Amino acid sequence: MTSLPAATTPPANAPSARRREAAVTLLTTIGTLMVAVDSTIVILALPTMGRELASPLSTIIWTILIYLLITAALTTQAGRIGDLVGRGRIYNAGFAIFTIGSAFSGFAPNAQILIAARAVQAVGGSFMFANSGALIAAVYPPERRGRAFGFLAFGWGVGAILGILLGGVITTEIGWRYIFFINIPIGIVAVALGLRSMPHNPPQRTGFDVPGFVVFSALLSLISYGLIELAVYGVTAANLGYLALGLALIPLFVVFELRASLPMLELRQLKNWLLASALISSFLQSIGYLSVVFLLTMYLQGLRGLTPLDASLLLIPGYLLGAVLGPIMGRNVDRRGARTFATLGILCMAGAVVAYSLLTVNAWLGWIPCISVVSGLGTGMFYPANSTAVMGQATPRTFGSISGLRATLMNMGTLLSFVFALTIAAASIPRYVAYEVFLGTTNLVGGLGSDFLTGIHAALYAAAVILLVAAALSWSRGREASAVSVAVPGPDPSASGGAK
Repeated sequence: MTSLPAATTPPANAPSARRREAAVTLLTTIGTLMVAVDSTIVILALPTMGRELASPLSTIIWTILIYLLITAALTTQAGRIGDLVGRGRIYNAGFAIFTIGSAFSGFAPNAQILIAARAVQAVGGSFMFANSGALIAAVYPPERRGRAFGFLAFGWGVGAILGILLGGVITTEIGWRYIFFINIPIGIVAVALGLRSMPHNPPQRTGFDVPGFVVFSALLSLISYGLIELAVYGVTAANLGYLALGLALIPLFVVFELRASLPMLELRQLKNWLLASALISSFLQSIGYLSVVFLLTMYLQGLRGLTPLDASLLLIPGYLLGAVLGPIMGRNVDRRGARTFATLGILCMAGAVVAYSLLTVNAWLGWIPCISVVSGLGTGMFYPANSTAVMGQATPRTFGSISGLRATLMNMGTLLSFVFALTIAAASIPRYVAYEVFLGTTNLVGGLGSDFLTGIHAALYAAAVILLVAAALSWSRGREASAVSVAVPGPDPSASGGAK
């Protein structure tokens, strides 16, 4: 009789291991939920914030853009710092920084201070986002990670729903400042719980790759800022220069990392096709799917005259189904492997995009929640499956950097999707009008609306193609060996140290 591999044998200290798993799952889910709440609630409150702070739209929109910029530029480095210093410590620090940034945002006397406070929030969010996946990989054995990653999908979906439901009520009834103040008590409790129960991997006694850190931060910052400037002002010599300089630094970063004895990012790991294809498919999924969310928002607000709250409410069925299915699909990923679920998830999203492309100016709005259910089915399958595939190829020493790289690619995809959506909109209407449409303060009528709809349809077709390429990449990596049929590395032994 063949004995079970070591990875499936419960350790002697199973009760304490399960407590660590429960603490990590709870705290990473709460953190994901808080970040998701802020992502939706800030968009809904933006017009009100602009009016009350007497800020032009071109300035107040940076409360969104600065968050996208910093999370895109910082997340991989935050994951690597977690590997070196302790993932639990960096995650708790991120939660504390995010909470402090929320307080500063709520008390901001003007738009400039609010934007700076949002930058502080983004630093904290980067620390949390980069290390959440690494913490799960460190405390869960491979054959049970899928369900844990499913709870992160659950947190994101519930957070998005709460942001939609609370955004209008809080902004209208008690004021926009309370959309930030509600984070403070949650953050204080979460940080206190994290200090007590979050496991900490011992600091690695290795040097820090300063040249790699600096060059990687510079290239991501330049590329991200160039993309944002492209969305805000269109094509100019300046933003093309930022993009060109950032791209030119990529070969230099590769040279530094290949020569470094202890690189910030283990580029040689990317030769693993399963890891590389999972990362690239995640990047393309972010571009294709999130651009659809932006485009659909502009369709509902610009062409159908809905308020931001009403437009968001139509998407709740999809968020709800994705949240509920996350842990369920994650458990199935543990049993049957990630490849099929990740690929089917992207195909569901692509099918939803094609359905959205059939919407006309006078289409029945009831189609929106129906189609969103299909996309919710896709997200419920894709996120836990792809996260499991990525982290299953990382080593305990690089959990943080690989988790951070995955998060960086997702954040860059989000940024690119925003640029893509606004560029399509600005092709048929003035750019400032595109911003007003995005925020729900302007409706389009007549021929201008017809041109805008044509552009949206073209963008949706392009998004569907991007998602199909992502699905092909997801499927091309081949079938993974089942975690319960072969011996695989267990959880990171360093994660058993308990809270320090």
